[in-house]
Amino acid sequence: MGIIERIDAPTNKVAPHKKTGRTIKTGTAKPAENTAKLPLNSILKMDCIEAMASLPDASIDMVFADPPYNLQLGGDLYRPEGGQVDAVDDAWDQFDSFAAYDAFTKAWLSEARRILKPNGSLWVIGSYHNIFRVGASLQDIGYWILNDIIWRKANPMPNFKGTRFTNAHETLIWAAKSEKAKYTFNYRAMKNLNDELQMRSDWVMPICGGQERLKRDGVKAHPTQKPEALLYRIMLATTNPGDIVLDPFFGTGTTGAVAKRLGRHWIGCEKEDVYCEVAEERIEAALPLDESSLKTMQSPKSKPRVAFGTLVETGYLKAGTEICSKNRKFKAKVRADGSLLWEGKEGSIHKIGATVQDAPSCNGWTYWYYHDGKELKPIDDLRQTYLLATEP
Repeated sequence: MGIIERIDAPTNKVAPHKKTGRTIKTGTAKPAENTAKLPLNSILKMDCIEAMASLPDASIDMVFADPPYNLQLGGDLYRPEGGQVDAVDDAWDQFDSFAAYDAFTKAWLSEARRILKPNGSLWVIGSYHNIFRVGASLQDIGYWILNDIIWRKANPMPNFKGTRFTNAHETLIWAAKSEKAKYTFNYRAMKNLNDELQMRSDWVMPICGGQERLKRDGVKAHPTQKPEALLYRIMLATTNPGDIVLDPFFGTGTTGAVAKRLGRHWIGCEKEDVYCEVAEERIEAALPLDESSLKTMQSPKSKPRVAFGTLVETGYLKAGTEICSKNRKFKAKVRADGSLLWEGKEGSIHKIGATVQDAPSCNGWTYWYYHDGKELKPIDDLRQTYLLATEP
């Protein structure tokens, strides 16, 4: 894994954006022909459009994009007690006009579609500032929208001025390369992750914080770092082990870190030196899951509900962990999609709990225990810890 400063690519005619120095492709590049030369598990340190133009046609399984939101911020924002909000005011998020933003969007979306395999798919995330413009552009280019996903933030930043509703969600668009694409969707894995219920299109997850929030000298390393749980669910749902995932706006490497954990290859595009350094360190430290944990099942109240899979994707209980009954008689391995593996049988915490006891049903939350380094505790303790940590 490393940073590639430049790769031999055909010359493109480009027009630099006035404020950011980004390039907007105006010509047509002829990509390399040998897919074996893909710079797997590397950061291409260059403009995302230039980087994608250097890659072969139909060589990528999935693109995840977290592009500039073009927030159009007007002045500083302060909290009620007087502290200034650390808002996104970096040059890379600023465009002179909607027309300039649309041109940039269509340029990178076009390159992304060219490098996607026929059955590949694209995910793009945004806020109300940009996601509708991005959605229109990708439809114009020829993508086929499969779902829009609402990421509902369990702990959103308040609206300090009290002039609008609290902006508590972001929108993701999942699109196939074309209407007839036979895209990947691991339906059964998503159902396992959601405690045997069909996964819906509204996902409740906390924003990136705590130890996951990367910092340099006490300051956030990146203003819009996404939680790994979000990428975990996306990759588990729409890719398979060994697939190639490309992120045109790599930032601090969330996509690369999760891809490494889940046994996927990755390629990142990032111009900023500091982000590249942070991403390299982060991905180097990420630990991949073992092969048996990567396997997933295939298809044939008053308190907030928490699926067992949520604890796995957020890292409260890592895939590959061995859990057991209170008397330690039965032991099962946790897998990446939240299912359990016991003596060749697979299923949810409730189903496998019932199976080992030869019982008609089981409350897996109280039956299964994990070791916290000192003693055995019911996995329900982790659920309560998660609920406390994600309270609004």
